[in-house]
Amino acid sequence: MNSQVISERKPPRLRVGLKDVNHEEFARAVREKLGKQRVSIMLDSAVIAFFKAKAGGDRGYQTLINQALYDAMRGEEIEATLRRVIREEITVRI
Repeated sequence: MNSQVISERKPPRLRVGLKDVNHEEFARAVREKLGKQRVSIMLDSAVIAFFKAKAGGDRGYQTLINQALYDAMRGEEIEATLRRVIREEITVRI
């Protein structure tokens, strides 16, 4: 009986706004909303192992890799700003 119930279930209804959409359109809408893009990248096994271990069961390791890349990007912005401010201060004091 359980196998009959499972086989009779309909696939979930996918909607974007009020419009019924297929899986591809739904996935595209989710990516646009999240501002993310699928990429293929080769990483060292040690890097993947590190992030998987760090993620544990709380979050996905890809989320942690994304956060680390964002932090590195933000760190460069902060470093550039600090260098600019220091140069300006040195120039004013001379």
